[in-house]
Amino acid sequence: MNTTSSWIVWALLSAAFAALTAIFAKIGLAGVDSDLATLIRTVVIFVVLSLFVVATGKWSNPLALSGRTWLFLILSGLATGAAWACYFRALKIGKASQVAPVDKLSLLLVVVFAFVFLGKRPSPQEWTGIALVGIGVLVLSLR
Repeated sequence: MNTTSSWIVWALLSAAFAALTAIFAKIGLAGVDSDLATLIRTVVIFVVLSLFVVATGKWSNPLALSGRTWLFLILSGLATGAAWACYFRALKIGKASQVAPVDKLSLLLVVVFAFVFLGKRPSPQEWTGIALVGIGVLVLSLR
């Protein structure tokens, strides 16, 4: 499979694993604080990714990265941590079938942020799809 078409496989796998994340987290949050659960999840991710990077020979000296790269990776990590903490808190007190669709509003926000910060201009067809996702989120989450 060439790299042009392989992105869809990885994106579909990401969606499947994200769905499992919501289900497993909702079950795992029974009787535990959501912040502690997020910490445990983060440790598991750290260990698994560390082993993966070393086992696949992808390790390189992180100190060789540019300051700009470090800045944006740190900001991304902070945003990820905040998103996970909020997501687990929402899962703890809400229904997974409502929390997960609202979480997907991130798709709309990515488009808006890409427009504002990166100058990306979605086509009319893309705006239509984005609007449909937004409507779908509302239909799924509001009861």
